[in-house]
Amino acid sequence: MYLVIRDPALAHTVHYFFEWAALAAGAWIYRRQKTRQGVGSVLQGPTFSVVIGCLLGAAIGNKAMFWLENPQLWPVVIHFPMLWLQGQSIVGGLLGGWIGVELAKWISRWRGSRTGDDFVPAILGGILVGRIGCFLAGLNDGTYGVPTDLPWGMDLGDGIPRHPATLYEWLVALLALLTWPRWGRALAPTAGLAFRCFMLGYMLWRLGVDSLKPVPYAYWGGLSGIQWVCLCAACIIAAGMWIDRIRGK
Repeated sequence: MYLVIRDPALAHTVHYFFEWAALAAGAWIYRRQKTRQGVGSVLQGPTFSVVIGCLLGAAIGNKAMFWLENPQLWPVVIHFPMLWLQGQSIVGGLLGGWIGVELAKWISRWRGSRTGDDFVPAILGGILVGRIGCFLAGLNDGTYGVPTDLPWGMDLGDGIPRHPATLYEWLVALLALLTWPRWGRALAPTAGLAFRCFMLGYMLWRLGVDSLKPVPYAYWGGLSGIQWVCLCAACIIAAGMWIDRIRGK
């Protein structure tokens, strides 16, 4: 597969480039959303604390999830503390960012409506850009798939046809973004519902698609750390949505 980068150093460089490009794309889409709503700057007024909380929470969750996924690496970082800064996880970033936003609202005594809906297209745009870097990195990135006999299996660097798991997610994210104007508008009457539906869908998606990826460390039931977090998060989100429906929110 000529598009896949085999050299580890170059692969990691390209991956980091697309990681930052994904953040930039998400920030641009979010800023555009707020401009359309008449918000002059997201770094002033009541939205400032929300953005800061999102960024800090996402940064912490991003790294924490990686190390939860790879406990076998813990002994190494005892001797090399800077390694704690390595690794990333979209699931950790999303959940950490959400927790960060809620904490920021609580600290700033936010009285406005739920704010998550505006993040949905930004997150989807970021996934589209970021997953390109994951795919190009091939086996040098932990998101590659397990071997498969299916006709669309791809050689990601070792001569073995594998599930292109990153491309699966890229296609799902593209479909969700293209249809966002329709389903986002349908869910708009209830503030925050589109974001919670997206998060529930993404947690369930990762719970399933990660079964097509190698498990770096198997927890209970043979599931990875990310899969267990996705399962717990999906249950909590679904329970919250059910409670809100009973309360008529």
